Amino acid sequence: MKKKMLVVIPMTSEQKERLEEAAQGMEIIYEEISRISKEQVKEVNVILGNVPPAWLQEARNLEWIHLNSAGSDPYMVPGILEPHTLLTCSTGAYGKAVSEHMFAMLLAMQKKLHLYRDDQKQHIWSDHGEVTSITNSLILVLGAGDIGTHFAAMAHILGAYVIGMKRSPGVCPEAMDELRNMDDLETLLPKADVVASFLPSTEETRGMIDKQFLGRMKEGSLLLNGGRGDVVCTEDLCDALEQGHLAGAALDVTAPEPLPKDHRIWDIPNAFVTPHISGSYHLAETLENVVNIAVENVRRYAKGERLRNLVK
Repeated sequence: MKKKMLVVIPMTSEQKERLEEAAQGMEIIYEEISRISKEQVKEVNVILGNVPPAWLQEARNLEWIHLNSAGSDPYMVPGILEPHTLLTCSTGAYGKAVSEHMFAMLLAMQKKLHLYRDDQKQHIWSDHGEVTSITNSLILVLGAGDIGTHFAAMAHILGAYVIGMKRSPGVCPEAMDELRNMDDLETLLPKADVVASFLPSTEETRGMIDKQFLGRMKEGSLLLNGGRGDVVCTEDLCDALEQGHLAGAALDVTAPEPLPKDHRIWDIPNAFVTPHISGSYHLAETLENVVNIAVENVRRYAKGERLRNLVK
């Protein structure tokens, strides 16, 4: 009996041809994510794309799910996947898109462009005073993976001194001046001009950037979060911004998400928020990266080889 594969990653005709060649005769069902049903999920052996995690609790036939996201934490909750179900992700697909988005937010905040944009909407001709430069600044990059390394490379080219922060020691990437252990944060935070987080959501990282963390940061410094929203305690960040301890914060991810319309961070002038869109498919290259990883994994799956980006 042919194995069935449900594909909810949007693909071009050329990408579908490559997938079908790799699948070696598997039955493939292409469907928009908004149109899939629980019944489809229950019937298939393989899924490519992020279907609702709760639907997988009854997916007894599912042998493998490949996520189009780099993060996989909602799918790791006990009881979501059967013990035998393999889980892979698209780590490595988003480095360019997310890092460039967050880097643009950093430069905008350093030059206060977000404030001038606010003034433009109100037809106000004003001067917001001194700005800062990325040249000769000290930047801490929390998470020295694909996204963090891309971000570090851009900062390094413009003259920043970049220190990557990692849980375990390793080889320092060429784009970074130093690679340090996360245990060194306490001594480095008071010196850093910018702290950029690209950390995943784990038991160790959730709520890590809290009142104490923010209080140790250098006065007038900037915080960026392009990893997971729950790494930052949003209320503590609001306090740090309103009290003037931080010069600003650039966030593409938040907790909660989406932000309620009445959340106070919307109205804090030096908070620059985008709605978790840096890692979407707005950059065409990102989708191609995701498809390439998925197709390679389908080829490996069909041949019984070890899958790439294996999470579980």
